Amino acid sequence: MTARIAQIQIDDRNLPTPTPEIEQERAVAIFDLLEENSFALTASDAPVGPYHLDLAIRERRLVFDIRTETERAGEIHLSLGPFRQVVKDYWQICEAYFDAVKKLPPSQIEAIDMARRGIHDEGGRILQERLQGKAEVDKDTARRLFTLICVLHFGA
Repeated sequence: MTARIAQIQIDDRNLPTPTPEIEQERAVAIFDLLEENSFALTASDAPVGPYHLDLAIRERRLVFDIRTETERAGEIHLSLGPFRQVVKDYWQICEAYFDAVKKLPPSQIEAIDMARRGIHDEGGRILQERLQGKAEVDKDTARRLFTLICVLHFGA
């Protein structure tokens, strides 16, 4: 399948060292994303994938630097503004979840995890909206990319 991300890099050079929980979120999101995703540039003259994606925050903007095996496909720049509140909510619920796993019964952990999934869905939806006209991504791909945006945003 060519409409996919085959390789992903996170530019975290200027970010603080992630906590073990953040590193785990990142590793799982990258693994799941590379296992299964749907990503296609929508411009009529855009090269066909599979794509190599470098994800970064530069000058307070989210940057998707996209290449194929043989050529540069371009960059997508998105404002971080629409993501700020949902990223903040996501990290707050993640902290509650990480704490709950250590000391609460499964029923309470499940309730927190449901809230976390809801916020995650919202972040993925916002990403799909922001990419409209630039790139086409399915719901699961958007959710996994949102996790990586959260990891980047954590230190930004």
